[in-house]
Amino acid sequence: MSRTTSLLLIAPILLTACVTPRPAADFPLVDYHVHLKGGLTLDEALEISKKNGVKFGIAQNCGLGFPVTDDAGAMQFIEKLQGRDVYIGMQAEGREWLSLFSMDLIGRFDYVFTDALTFTDDKGRRTRLWMKDEVFVEDKQAFMDMYIDKIVSIISNEPIDIFVNPTFLPECIRDEYDSLWTKERMAKVIDAAVKSGVAIEINATYKIPSKTFIIQAKKAGVKFACGTNNGGKELGNLEYCRRMIKECSLTKKDFFDHRKDRKKRTQRQNQIR
Repeated sequence: MSRTTSLLLIAPILLTACVTPRPAADFPLVDYHVHLKGGLTLDEALEISKKNGVKFGIAQNCGLGFPVTDDAGAMQFIEKLQGRDVYIGMQAEGREWLSLFSMDLIGRFDYVFTDALTFTDDKGRRTRLWMKDEVFVEDKQAFMDMYIDKIVSIISNEPIDIFVNPTFLPECIRDEYDSLWTKERMAKVIDAAVKSGVAIEINATYKIPSKTFIIQAKKAGVKFACGTNNGGKELGNLEYCRRMIKECSLTKKDFFDHRKDRKKRTQRQNQIR
């Protein structure tokens, strides 16, 4: 079972395919987290994008054990999308991704994002948070402290533009989201994002992060990015993102735009020179 398929099975509410467009925000939206998988073709994605009035960023999963594991495969993906009306994204998987792809290749993507769903825990165990048998929570508070440290390290040290699937919790503790994601833990993640110039995704499928997190992050100056993270054709119309935009009074200036906010990309390019 694939990573995204597994995640979708445990998502609280799945979005339906090709829904009628809802009232738009008062600025153009971009869905930076779209995948061509589960039967969704590029032409179908472009049709949905046009219908919904939302520009798509289409990303490839790149990393150990994922569809693309080297520069050649990543370049094939880039060339496939060049000239089409989409942005081209790299989803960097696991913590090994920087050893698999050259900085030159990474710099060719329009933007790069990652999450903290794959890591090695403090006891040396490879952890994948969407796989029940690869999650180890002996002590909830200790797990959360370790998890926050992993997130902060990823945001602070990996050359990414967007941190996605934010505040995701494994199924065994998901019902305790509000108590485990304390204000102090949120602050550590938010502070890292601000210092590193990394945007935080508002994920339409998993409906995270919470409104509380978004308001706290906005006050700190975090920029946001909308994303679906589909496993197939079940692309909605960013309903959760639109609701958070309204409820949290987000405006265009609060959102990441890879054409302008290129701090991380510039850093990658400078490392190439």
